[in-house]
Amino acid sequence: MVLAFVALGLCSEAALAGRRPNQELPPVFAKLLPEGVQDLRAIQDHVKQVVDAVLPSVVGVQIGQSQGSGVIIDAEGYVLTAGHVSGEPGRAANIILPDGRKLKGVTLGWNANIDSGLVKITQEGAEFPHVGKGTSADLKKGTWVIAIGHPGGYQPGRPPVVRVGRVLESTAKHLRTDCTLVGGDSGGPLFDMYGKVVGIHSRIGGSISYNIHVPVDTYTDTWDRLAASEVWGSALGGVGLGKPGPDRPFLGVRPNPDAKLFTIEAVTPDSPADMAGLRENDVILKVGDAEIASVADFDAVLRGMKPGNEITLQVRRGGARISVTVTLGKRPVE
Repeated sequence: MVLAFVALGLCSEAALAGRRPNQELPPVFAKLLPEGVQDLRAIQDHVKQVVDAVLPSVVGVQIGQSQGSGVIIDAEGYVLTAGHVSGEPGRAANIILPDGRKLKGVTLGWNANIDSGLVKITQEGAEFPHVGKGTSADLKKGTWVIAIGHPGGYQPGRPPVVRVGRVLESTAKHLRTDCTLVGGDSGGPLFDMYGKVVGIHSRIGGSISYNIHVPVDTYTDTWDRLAASEVWGSALGGVGLGKPGPDRPFLGVRPNPDAKLFTIEAVTPDSPADMAGLRENDVILKVGDAEIASVADFDAVLRGMKPGNEITLQVRRGGARISVTVTLGKRPVE
């Protein structure tokens, strides 16, 4: 079951004052499914309390011509977002509050392994609301959550959009929920029913039940590196593969981080992979004559290549084995 609505008129005076939601959840949240109108009203009333409290902290993140979402998590102005939204450290960013105010910021670190990124508000004298982090390790299948973001990017006069759903899968590396996401939501927060950030929107799936979020615990575990503007790992967010950088070849696939073989979790629209006909759930077995047994194997092969190089992939699709030729592209300009 999924509830979705646009949060019109929810940025109330109580919200700006930081009113917190009730810490004792209504009994409906312990049920497998709502059992009637009374349960649905209880969900609605509690969700409104949470949204009233957290909505002012949900921001638009604008870097160059690209837009995503984020959430301010402390009084120092640190903003959690997705790594593919923040990108390289040291870039100028605009942090757009729900009331339309734009604050100056700068991008910090990027853990490309899991797509976590960090931005900091740098504008002196700025005042801004913020929310706390929860614990993603406590999330179980069926836990109710609230996804908030700016689908399509920040739009003046439209508050952040709210989607309500449940956790479908929870691991140390990713969360999967049935909260509907679209482009522009990336980097936005996933809240628990206590108003705490438990995840950040990362990968938008092809179906309503395949939307992936970065667990908030990974930000806590790597905080010092992110705050120090480090970049590490292999990009899994559709940017390409290999250490992020403008000279890296761009394929446009996202590997499933939990699969043993190189299994494509998603294909970036209009990317070289998409144009060549690669699909979700394809398993890449070979690049030319090189055997591929993991994402690391594939990354090692691509390190010696440049945009414009043509590669031939041996791919397992269902029960068939096919050959796909791809011309690697350049990393898209953000």
